[in-house]
Formats: sequence, structure tokens, C-alpha cells
Amino acid sequence: MEEFTTRTDLASRALGGGVVLADDEFFAAADHLVLPSAPTFTPRTFDHKGQVYDGWETRRRRSPGQDRAIVRLGAPGVIRGVDIDTAFFVGNYPTHASIDAVAVDGYPTPAVLEAAEWVPLVPRSPLEGDTRNLFPVDDARRFTHVRLTIYPDGGVARLRVHGDVVPDPSLLPEVFDVAAIAAGGQISGCSNMFFGRPHNVLMPGLAQHMGDGWETARRRADGNEWAEVTLAAPAEIAFVDLDTSHFKGNAPGAAAVHGSLGGGPWFDVLPRVALAPDTPHRFPVRPGRPADRVRLDIYPDGGMARLRIIGRPDRKFLDEKFRRHAGKG
Repeated sequence: MEEFTTRTDLASRALGGGVVLADDEFFAAADHLVLPSAPTFTPRTFDHKGQVYDGWETRRRRSPGQDRAIVRLGAPGVIRGVDIDTAFFVGNYPTHASIDAVAVDGYPTPAVLEAAEWVPLVPRSPLEGDTRNLFPVDDARRFTHVRLTIYPDGGVARLRVHGDVVPDPSLLPEVFDVAAIAAGGQISGCSNMFFGRPHNVLMPGLAQHMGDGWETARRRADGNEWAEVTLAAPAEIAFVDLDTSHFKGNAPGAAAVHGSLGGGPWFDVLPRVALAPDTPHRFPVRPGRPADRVRLDIYPDGGMARLRIIGRPDRKFLDEKFRRHAGKG
């Protein structure tokens, strides 16, 4: 599996991604492309247009051409690779596909996007059916939309656009959740993720169930589990939210949050505190110095639904990162 698949899915509906244009959706809507859930299939399930598919499926083309879908990234950023997943499409998947991208400010209409100058990221490439077709991307520019073109027609279950979030600083408040994936926070280390990936704790909104959080295996040795987060920018942290919602018989007994700046030693942001099951916990903090990383320690193991690190970021850092990837100086 390609390394880029561990990075954030910038196109995910969970981050606000959406399909803004599709040439054809005769058999199945293109909106399925950006769903965060894995595709499913129930054989011999028919509606008035045929077998029901959990994906985007166009009609059989009877003239030369191709079909396209334009996706707004929920979190604009640098694209490291794409996953064109043809799960369950066996005799009806496209033979080839390509990916282009563009960066457009504001909230462009489909007409504006169609007229934009698109950048090729993945040339027309062969696809296999009922599998994840992975294509690395080597382009350090920031993009806001991608265009999937399939040749000549057929079905694609999901489109994952993996990369690094680069938000527009002008759209960020002075104080916000600097650990949030949507703002550019990312998991940079983890001791155990047997039941659930730690990136879930940085996702927007409330967790919907235990599977929507981070959960470790049961620890049978001394010590504790931990997850490390690289913040969107160095920040003065003022508030920590530790949410154990849905974790009832498997919440950690306690937790602590430590910070670090520039690779320096860890210091206390939130000293070890007891946690209750299935409960949002909110703690004002004053660590006295900024941090660009935090480490969540849970004792001894268990599950967390969400982690919020509210702070005042270094605006210069955010501005320079944006300019570097947006080609604006």
C-alpha cells in the first residue's frame, strides 16, 4: 500500500467535500464518490434503473468521449496521491481514468470551474475493477478542486484524495482548534491503533459511535498508550477538550496532554486528570509557552472520541505556509 494513503482524505464529505458537477449520473449519483464510509454492495438489489451500486455509475456510452466529475475538496491542500476505488464494479468499471486539479478562490460556480486552467496530476491511466487503484502525485502546489475523468464510461465507488491540509489563513479566526485536521493538524505518531485510527479524534463534529474515534488494544503490560499531534501552527494553547463520548466500558481511566516546541523537551499542558466514560471533558489551561506539537497520553489504554486543542496560532507561520504552496510569494 502506498504511503500517501495514511494522509488526510481532502475530498471527504466528513471535511465538507462535495461533487459540484457530473456529466452523467444515470445509474448512481456521483455524490457517493466522497462518502467517508467504505463502499458496500448487496447482490440482486434492483431499483427502476437496475442494480443498486454504492458509487458513481454512468450509462453505457454509444459515441466517442468520456465522463467527468468535479469534486470540491473539503480541505484544500497539497495532494500526495489519489485512490480511484472501483470496489464491486466488475463488468462495468472504466478502462482508464485521469485526474486534474485547480485552485480557485471563493465559491466558484460549475461554469467558472469548467473554464478554469486545470493542472494534470494523473495522466490517463489503466484501471482494474473491484480494487483500489492508487496513483502517487508529485506536485507541491495547493489545490481546491479535482476533476475525475473516466474513459469511456462506467462506475467508480470512491475517490480518495490524500494529502496535507493547507488552509487559507484569512478564513481562520484568531483563536481556533489548532489540532483540527480541517485547519492543518495531523497525527505524527501513535503507540497503538488496533480498533480505531487516531486521526479520527481530530475530525470535525461529534463522534457518531465508537468506530468514529481512536481505540487501542487492551494493554497487558506496564505503561500507557499515546498519540502525537503536529499542530496547524505553533500556538499559545488556552483550552483542551478530551471527549470520551460512546466509550463506556473502555474509556481511559485518566489522561494528560504535553506540549513541545521545535523538537524541544515535553512540558505539561494538562497534567494527568481522571476521565469519566462517555463524557466530554473541558479544561482551561495555561502552559505558559507555545507548542507546535502535543502528545495525548491515556492511562492505561482505551478509546477517545475527540481531542480539541484551542489556541492562538502564529499567524506568520500560517501566512508563510499558505504563500509557499499557493504560489503567492
